Amino acid sequence: MDNKNVFVAIALSMSVLLFWGAFVDTPKPKSQNQINKNIDTKDLAKNEITPNINPEKLITKVSRKDALVKDDRILIENKKIQGSISLKGAIFDDLSFKNYKKKLDSDEKVIFLNPKETGDGYFIETGWTSLGNKVNVPNIETIWSVKGKRTLEENGTVILEWNNGQGIIFKKIISLDDKYLFKVKQEVKNNSKEIIELYPYAQIIRNKKPEDVQGFYILHEGFIGVFDGELKEDSYEDIKEKKISREAINGWLGITDKYWVTAVVPSKDESFKSTFLFKDTYKANYIHNSPVKINSSSSSSNEVRVFVAAKEVDTVDGYAESEGIEKFDLTIDWGWFYFFTKPLFFVIDYLFKLSGNFGIAIVLITLAIRIIFFPLANYSFRSMAKMKALQPEMVRLKELHKEDKVKLQQEMMALYKKEKINPASGCLPILIQIPFFFAIYKMLFISLEMRHQPFFGWIQDLSAKDPTSLFNLFGLIPWDPPGFLVIGIWPILMGLTMYLQQKLNPAPADPIQAKIFAFFPLFLTIILAPFPSGLVVYWTVNNILTIAQQWVIMRKTKIKTN
Repeated sequence: MDNKNVFVAIALSMSVLLFWGAFVDTPKPKSQNQINKNIDTKDLAKNEITPNINPEKLITKVSRKDALVKDDRILIENKKIQGSISLKGAIFDDLSFKNYKKKLDSDEKVIFLNPKETGDGYFIETGWTSLGNKVNVPNIETIWSVKGKRTLEENGTVILEWNNGQGIIFKKIISLDDKYLFKVKQEVKNNSKEIIELYPYAQIIRNKKPEDVQGFYILHEGFIGVFDGELKEDSYEDIKEKKISREAINGWLGITDKYWVTAVVPSKDESFKSTFLFKDTYKANYIHNSPVKINSSSSSSNEVRVFVAAKEVDTVDGYAESEGIEKFDLTIDWGWFYFFTKPLFFVIDYLFKLSGNFGIAIVLITLAIRIIFFPLANYSFRSMAKMKALQPEMVRLKELHKEDKVKLQQEMMALYKKEKINPASGCLPILIQIPFFFAIYKMLFISLEMRHQPFFGWIQDLSAKDPTSLFNLFGLIPWDPPGFLVIGIWPILMGLTMYLQQKLNPAPADPIQAKIFAFFPLFLTIILAPFPSGLVVYWTVNNILTIAQQWVIMRKTKIKTN
């Protein structure tokens, strides 16, 4: 891909990113009532439900350590996660990923879920609610008792129980697989003399927006769900502006980060209403539209699946297939070019396992893409080489006919015809390559598998920017420059390769355009310096391969103009 075409690609790409939303009409969800206020459905006959989901009261913020020792807990652990479940509310509010470190140079694991009393509280609750609070149901303040084991291990279960004092016994049977899936079977035994009706619900609550949200349009972080096969994504800003409610029969919902996700999946083939809202805290929840009716001296149950997962492609895909959860693989933001992005991931993942180095895998997949597009690139480069060879003749014609634009145009067209050159021929290859440009950029940007992976030398984390800086002479001066001055060795190499590419291409006829293009390598070096070094390595290697291919073609291309 020649430098000029790269600029065209970037311009087109940015245009698509910036203006897609303005020109594509997306359906707006209808405004509905909050789940913890008034919920209207056909089954409820517009009666009021007041679920005991999140008590509206000021919670004193405490440290995570103090919050964890405040209440009795059940320990949870398998080969992927560890943490605990609070017996107060039976909520999932303490979980960390055993295989992922918070920082490259630290042994501290990624802590994901936190108790509600902490500033960054993040937890998941499951339960029942009743119409008009006729039944005393457990809530977030309820103290559950443990029946049997007090540790939830891989492929094991724990049983929690609570008696409401009205002859109704609530039970939770919680199981954990070998990765990230909890199954919560909620049983209700009605020993009273009345027929009761209860509505199952689940909700994810996050006290605040995470500080490390990327804020890039190319990556969605925030609320996510699939409702009857349709993917919906809403940002934190969207939810702050207004609550968003949807109804479906099948689906799932949750909150997604760049590398991690929480999700709850209602029972299959059960109509439910989902609500994303902000009121002091961010909430993603659902409630069944139809009640579960439980006769006297009988029992009933409901199951909800809870995911607290690292977005590993094989794991997420496995859950989508084994659990029959439609489009659950879209918890990973593959983007518009899903059909390119995901296959490219499998290729680079194979190369990573083959080479043992993710950076080498990036080099190999770049080489493979160059080989695939070799014929197109050759066609484009031959055209550009001919155009460059014609530059002196074109300058002569402009001087000769500078007062006659019509004559100049006729002479230029005659020259193109004589030399069999199409000036626009270089555009077709780049248009074909744009989806791949986006796909590999997207794939490398979102890939958890690239996180904390080393390359060579000073690049110890391909998902982070190059840590060196020109402004402290790459570490020779004992000074840490501010972030905007951290322009490392790899971004500089990328800028130099762009400059060399530019020199191989025909200069724009307009002197002003020529000056603007001359500054592009410097401009892009500054702009792209903060990007993950894995992306910069890809662009640099791609530029080097392009330069080599273009130089060979230009050496072979000769045009006579006299």
